[in-house]
Amino acid sequence: MSMDAVFRALAEPVRRQLLDRLHARNGQTLGELCEGHDMTRQAVTKHLLVLEEANLVVTLKRGREKLHYLNPVPIHEIADRWIGKYERSRLRALADLKKTLEGNSDEQG
Repeated sequence: MSMDAVFRALAEPVRRQLLDRLHARNGQTLGELCEGHDMTRQAVTKHLLVLEEANLVVTLKRGREKLHYLNPVPIHEIADRWIGKYERSRLRALADLKKTLEGNSDEQG
């Protein structure tokens, strides 16, 4: 699968929200994924199709239901390609420092 397709799929906030929901609870139906979104089933279906085309979501038919599952492999490949070469340990240390500093500013405010 093309990394371009993955980046295009991840560019839309609604699609990232759908992936987050699948990460929280994998194997959801279209109806479950529509809950909490202020859009039609058809709009959610179109977003899911883009995610499927990017191989970020895979589906499994169970009777009359179609269950949607997160496929983290394309995201992992992007992380290896684009983050791995920038020394993860340094980035992790900076992220930890940022989190610590932001936590301290919350306590002072």
